[in-house]
Amino acid sequence: MPDSFIHKPASLGADLRALRKSRGMTLLQLAEKTGWSVGWVSQVERDISHPSIEDLKGLAKALGVPLSLFFGQTPAVPAEEGYVVRADARRQIGSRQDGLTEELLSPDLTDDFEVFQSTFAPHARRDTFEQRATQEVGYLVSGQLRLWVGARQFDLTPGDSFRIRGEAYRWENPHDVPAVVIWVIAPPVY
Repeated sequence: MPDSFIHKPASLGADLRALRKSRGMTLLQLAEKTGWSVGWVSQVERDISHPSIEDLKGLAKALGVPLSLFFGQTPAVPAEEGYVVRADARRQIGSRQDGLTEELLSPDLTDDFEVFQSTFAPHARRDTFEQRATQEVGYLVSGQLRLWVGARQFDLTPGDSFRIRGEAYRWENPHDVPAVVIWVIAPPVY
């Protein structure tokens, strides 16, 4: 089997490397943004050095991700690590702003895409448009969601899916029940 298909368990270092690369940053650029040496950042990515909480805060800020992304994942059973994410072991991602809760469904952040589940609380809304240099596909599992992509408005119901290709979008759940969406995003944003 080619090395590219052999599973290597992800780690904090692997997640940091994937985040840095997904943002098109070099080790030097990340070191400059954090004020640390290239050697130290490289050692963290290779799991040789272990960052403190303050170090992780700096890395999260430099990479534009919430600090919580680095925590909250329950260790997998060794035979499942990198392959299976159990429902009770999902990593919470995002900031939980605007009534949005997100969980990483992918085993780690090292793929060319990421899969996560978003739960939009009843009456939650994002009033400002967000735009990312990504391709995204969503599938509404339950509830209802109103989605704006550019000037277009879509009212989604269970079973509907949608695509966003680098366009500005925003959303709201004007209903009394949560809306649950499964997202696939490439390249990864978290």
